[in-house]
Amino acid sequence: MLSYALYLLILLHIFPTAAAATPEAYTATDFILLNCGASSNLNDPSGRSWDTDERSRYAPSNAATISIPSKATNQHHSVSQIPYETARVFTSPFTYTFPVLTGPKFLRLYFYPNIYSNFTTTLSFFSVTANNFTLLSNFSAFLNSPSSSNPSFMKEFIIYVLDNQMLYLTFTPNTNSFAFINGIEIVSIPDKLYFRGNDVRIKLVDKMLRLSYLKNDTALENLYRLNVGGSNVEIQDDSGQIRGMFRAWYQDDVYINGPDVSYMPHAEDVHINYTAQTPPYSAPEIVYKTSRGMGNESGLDWRFPVDSGFYYLLRLHFCEVLLEITEPNQRVFTIYINDLPAEIQADVIAWTGGPEIPICKDYIAYVPPNDGRRGKKDLRLSLFPNLQGLPMYTNAMLNGLEIFKLSDSNRSLAAMNPEPVITSSPTAVAAPSPEKTKSKKSSVIYVVIGSVTAALAAVAAVSFLIFRQRVKDSVSSYSRTSGSRVPLPSDLCRHLLLEEIKSATDNFDDNFVIGKGGFGNVYKGFVPDASGSGSTTVAIKRLNPSSNQGAREFLTEIEMLSKLRHLHLVSLIGYCDENGEMILVYDYMAHGTLCDHLYNSENLPLPWKQRLGICIGAAKGLHYLHSGTKCAIIHRDVKSTNILLDEKWVAKVSDFGLSKAGPTGGDHTHVTTLVKGSFGYVDPEYYMRQQLTDKSDVYSFGVVLFEVLCARPAIIHSLPREQVNLAEWAKTCYGKGTIEQIIDSNLEGQIAPESLSKFVETAIRCLRDKGIERPTMTNIVWSLEFAMQLQEAYENRGGHVEADGGISFVGVGTSFPLLDSGSKSSGLSTSSSDQKVMSEDVFSELMNPLGR
Repeated sequence: MLSYALYLLILLHIFPTAAAATPEAYTATDFILLNCGASSNLNDPSGRSWDTDERSRYAPSNAATISIPSKATNQHHSVSQIPYETARVFTSPFTYTFPVLTGPKFLRLYFYPNIYSNFTTTLSFFSVTANNFTLLSNFSAFLNSPSSSNPSFMKEFIIYVLDNQMLYLTFTPNTNSFAFINGIEIVSIPDKLYFRGNDVRIKLVDKMLRLSYLKNDTALENLYRLNVGGSNVEIQDDSGQIRGMFRAWYQDDVYINGPDVSYMPHAEDVHINYTAQTPPYSAPEIVYKTSRGMGNESGLDWRFPVDSGFYYLLRLHFCEVLLEITEPNQRVFTIYINDLPAEIQADVIAWTGGPEIPICKDYIAYVPPNDGRRGKKDLRLSLFPNLQGLPMYTNAMLNGLEIFKLSDSNRSLAAMNPEPVITSSPTAVAAPSPEKTKSKKSSVIYVVIGSVTAALAAVAAVSFLIFRQRVKDSVSSYSRTSGSRVPLPSDLCRHLLLEEIKSATDNFDDNFVIGKGGFGNVYKGFVPDASGSGSTTVAIKRLNPSSNQGAREFLTEIEMLSKLRHLHLVSLIGYCDENGEMILVYDYMAHGTLCDHLYNSENLPLPWKQRLGICIGAAKGLHYLHSGTKCAIIHRDVKSTNILLDEKWVAKVSDFGLSKAGPTGGDHTHVTTLVKGSFGYVDPEYYMRQQLTDKSDVYSFGVVLFEVLCARPAIIHSLPREQVNLAEWAKTCYGKGTIEQIIDSNLEGQIAPESLSKFVETAIRCLRDKGIERPTMTNIVWSLEFAMQLQEAYENRGGHVEADGGISFVGVGTSFPLLDSGSKSSGLSTSSSDQKVMSEDVFSELMNPLGR
């Protein structure tokens, strides 16, 4: 396996640093702007001059007989006049011919659905081809309009024009329909900007992680071009040249999925050092000077609606501009596309050789159809910190993003129009037949058919616009509207009135707050019993009203906990979902979290036997989730802050917002899902493969065991690199036989050597790299209970502390002495009779599953 240093050298060889001479910006060699249907040349707000296509050399000689120039009947105030005020309407196939130079071109088509000379675009369906590529088919500009408040839009394609070839652009109306276009823009682009041919291999993100190439026999359609973490970049700001490529870059806010993502400040004093590999025309400086980073431990996650059944090119733009990050391995993260790993160790400094040097990384991903049918589907991009090499900063970042659809094997980019949803709607104005020679009867039939079709088209458009708006909403699938209810039996989980919650918390007074988390504040309160005869002390967890996140976790928590009852699981009493509120009500845990009694707290340190008892209780709760329910449940966020302690110090596992149903058995050995959890606790195997099993909880629980033993957090960034990650540090110390050096000093003289040996052995096995080698929760419960028996037997024998006051250790070699392999306590596996006893012991603690 390559050493990390050698790995960096290879990266630096592949991605050399800035060239000695700064590469020049790009100036377009072909630059054509057609204001279709206009009577004269005009300038747009950016200062660009648009030529009329009337009698132009680009239009066919019979243009006057097969097309009509027209002006929009109703110009919306938000729509720019140039090039949207006029259009050319085609009643027959119409081909523009553009004599351009060899090479790739941006082809931009501008549409404004309106009424043009009594041609109502609700009835317009047509196809567009360019040099034997199908760009649009059965296309309705009206149905694809982005919104009613800003109905105009542009579609951008990239076409490579071969030697001795012109660019032919053909509009073909459907039968009994017509086509139209408001504006056409053609701008040449650098040869190797997107079509890199055999010079650059691109990762094909699938389960095999193959390599691919992007050659000029493919057409592209740009769907997203984003200035991540920054503001919109207008076309005139895309390039410093008078004739640049005029790309608009938009904000990414509406596509981000996840809480507390942060903007990196605009680095005003930073100089972007472009290179030969990433020249100035790759993206404007403002894209590289702004970025989005993580605001908490959830990573970065975007969702982009795209057409399924196509391959997509994702170009990620990076530039490290934070002053404190100047060397490799300071910020390392993993890139996932469609929940598959595209880059395991993304390290911008290692790629570029230094800060303030931009780089583009390309990936190709396929979005499969839904049940064999093409339609809209989310393309997901996710970035998570990679802590395997113990980087200095736990973060991920992205500066810019471009997403292109690639033409399929039929040389087509065409996708379906949004499916119409038929509801009542006012009848739209129908377009008359473009052929004046038709009989009156035919005209009447056409108008009637057209009216019905227009009505359906209008309804479809309204439905589509609603759908698009919902996609842009960052709120999750649960609709937080007044009066919305989660359908759950009242005997399992009470639905509490908001008035009851407000009364219990004095209208959410800060004096009632007992904790804060990613979901929101937690309040202590008193709610009436279900019988109404008394009151119950409860913990009330309220989603921050200003947040759009957490709704999915809210539903998951209710669905999970309303069906689970166990001594070592926190009990859900009820919930409230009125007036946009999402509130969960639990049994009150008097002693808070396990974490509260280990570190960063004024609480007295827990004695060893109490810590061990808490670990046994938590293990039993997890064992019940994995084995005691009809379908195994994987918690997915096991950590010391999610283990609560009641007034009798009984441990209860809590927070099921990230829980997932486990594999069903047989060939289903895991659940493939996006990585969720907390840094320092996430199973490395799950992190790398996105294959979730119950052994992922086992790994997290192993970290908790060392938290209990060492009284320190799972991650401490201020420590030396080898000590940052508790799990890795504990394994290192175990291998060296120096575990005693990291044990909580408050435990001196309390731990029996044999008990310590069994406890550490159990924790180490939980942290094994391969899940299959880790113990089950059944084994863990048995081992911890055996460690308790060893502790009690030691104390009963009059075990004592050595004179120097330290813990009496009997370590031999590089680890603690394990018991004889032939004895009952030799490992974490048990005989069938042992397992039977264990099962009965655990399940004897099941509570009555009925509600209170």
